[in-house]
Amino acid sequence: MWRLKSVRTMTARGLAWLAVSVVPISAQGTASGKAGPRAVLEREYEISLAVSAAPDAVSGDATVLVWNGSGFEKAREGSNGVTCYVARSWPDSLEPHCFDAEGSVTILPIHMRQMELQHQGLDGEAVQEEIARGIASGEFRLPSRPAMSYMMSRDQQLISDSGDETGNWMPHRMIYYPYLTQEALGLGGRPSTDAAIVADPGTRLSNIMIVVREFAEGGGEG
Repeated sequence: MWRLKSVRTMTARGLAWLAVSVVPISAQGTASGKAGPRAVLEREYEISLAVSAAPDAVSGDATVLVWNGSGFEKAREGSNGVTCYVARSWPDSLEPHCFDAEGSVTILPIHMRQMELQHQGLDGEAVQEEIARGIASGEFRLPSRPAMSYMMSRDQQLISDSGDETGNWMPHRMIYYPYLTQEALGLGGRPSTDAAIVADPGTRLSNIMIVVREFAEGGGEG
């Protein structure tokens, strides 16, 4: 889930959570995020930010992608199937993610394309139409098994669906499971950071967000 819009990179269409916490789910969502140019960061800084999304055991041997102002390019070749990058669901958000092998070939390409289109100025509906065409044509595919994404960087800069800055909020992991609902997990209308939250419930980018206790430390060599 953050600005999720993610990529959204890539969310549920609002902040419908219990009063225990405000959940910035836009980093994983399909409906949040804004059109507009995304800034290019200093290359080594973006690499270090990307790998900070997950513990060293995950990100230390990961492939790393960086934003070059028009698309993503490979800055480092990995060996464990994991891919780390910095999503920007909103023009000013920074959302480090590390995807497992399945997420790297399914959810990540969708998130990256969403960001490229937003960078070009397309609005939310136009972006989603383009992604839908890509899925229908086979350019993109949905996970064939649950896919994992880590968002555990203490340096993430998230924005909620309502446009509020939420800083680094809470470290969390997302398990992508297409068309999953809150009810399927027994959450009903009461998702909680103490249990789990389904972002984008019932959609192709549905994911279970699980808050963890600590931010990732380290993140491997840049």
